[in-house]
Amino acid sequence: MNSFRNWFLRCITASRLAEYTWLRSLMHRYANFEQVNRDALRFALNQLQLQYTNDTIESLINAYLTLEHYPEVRQALAAFQKCKLVILSNGTEYMLQSVVNNAGFQAYFEGILSVDVLQIYKPDPQVYQLAVSKLGLSKDKILFVSSNGWDVAGSKSFGFTVGWINRQGKTAEELGARPDYTVNNLLELANCISS
Repeated sequence: MNSFRNWFLRCITASRLAEYTWLRSLMHRYANFEQVNRDALRFALNQLQLQYTNDTIESLINAYLTLEHYPEVRQALAAFQKCKLVILSNGTEYMLQSVVNNAGFQAYFEGILSVDVLQIYKPDPQVYQLAVSKLGLSKDKILFVSSNGWDVAGSKSFGFTVGWINRQGKTAEELGARPDYTVNNLLELANCISS
């Protein structure tokens, strides 16, 4: 039962986290991703009627900073090294830099772009424009990679070439925008691009 509860907690938190970013953007009530993550986690814990403290929340939030990467990621990033690699995320720069540093991926990326500078979340087109401005490329020359169906639809609608890392075999979103590549992992995408 405990593992089911943990799985359910993760599902509720992830779903609510995405919804809260969209709602905050629509309401023009920005809070950074760390705060939105805390709010989503509190909602999930309250929904499941679980007891918690602020220390519990902070411990769970800080677990994000040391996430394990998938086994093929380092090899895939090396395969992409002839390209400029930039992270564009809803996360805060602190969170993203911590994850990159903890994984030892600093050498692979030329920059980290956070929505904090705009105070609006993806899939708002302004966010995707950050990559165009940073890289100095036209949007059709940028390969945008995501594992989130909604982010795939948003970035494709913006005009990027899009790779969807669909590890769980999820159904594509019905938003009128399909990825150019749908793959099971990042290395598979690197192989598609180089062939």
